[in-house]
Amino acid sequence: MSHAHDHAHEHEHVHPHHRGGGAEGMRRLSIALAITALLLVVEFVGGLLANSLALLADAGHLLTDVAALGLSLFVAWFSRRPETPRRTYGYHRLEILAAFVNGVTLVGVSALIIWEAVQRLRAPEPVRGGLMLGVAVLGLVANLASARVLHPASHDSLNVRGAYLHILGDLLGFVGTIAAALIIQFTGWLQADTIASILVSLLIVRGAWALVRDAVDVLLESTPSQISLPAVRAKLEAIPGVENVHDLHVWTVTSGVIAMSAHVLVRAADRHQHVLEHCHDAAKDFGITHVTVQLEREEMYEKEGHLHK
Repeated sequence: MSHAHDHAHEHEHVHPHHRGGGAEGMRRLSIALAITALLLVVEFVGGLLANSLALLADAGHLLTDVAALGLSLFVAWFSRRPETPRRTYGYHRLEILAAFVNGVTLVGVSALIIWEAVQRLRAPEPVRGGLMLGVAVLGLVANLASARVLHPASHDSLNVRGAYLHILGDLLGFVGTIAAALIIQFTGWLQADTIASILVSLLIVRGAWALVRDAVDVLLESTPSQISLPAVRAKLEAIPGVENVHDLHVWTVTSGVIAMSAHVLVRAADRHQHVLEHCHDAAKDFGITHVTVQLEREEMYEKEGHLHK
């Protein structure tokens, strides 16, 4: 008896306007980039004039912000290109690479700032607290504006989330710098500038590390943290007519696009369409939007031996 194989594929295509990569996301990134670039110039000059490591540390983060926002904007634009026979998912995973690069950059810059701060703790340098305070307040207002622009899109796209974390890091930096400037103004304690830069850098590293971890999970095609693979298997195997489910995989293609593939043994041929439709319904209950199911009428131990070990 020959094997009968029904290969059923559902392709809910990832459209160019998906989530944070659409025109709205690009508009928000453009506004944040313009604000950040202008603030970078102001803060760098202010940091030099005030001799403030906290301000220069923030300027360093702003430099990476400009690069990160520019990269995020480019990726949001480029990933809208349609899929090709070679790149069947299009270029949407570029946003994951951009998020990874942004996260690694944040960790690296923060490490350099902490190193410089430790050196300064040993030999504090005079700081012009008044100028430092003025620039920090200006930076806080500008970063609040940028954060508000990016926040709505940061939940749906790792790419925009990476850019948002850069902005949020500088927002925290300005809060710390303002506190340090006030302490210097009223007490003359110069180490406040250095300590503020260390604390802010540690906070930034924490968020950046989470971003890197999430990006790596997507690149390794790990099962999304919010989805239980045993629960998916149990729901599929509970469908009437399904004898077993094997070679089950659930992974993230790009932000907001979760895919699943599975081999499902259904001996009764007249049940295949029924089972297929219920497999799609079950997947949607878990937020899985791209489903590929291979229906089998008999075990395929010879051809799929590696799946049954």
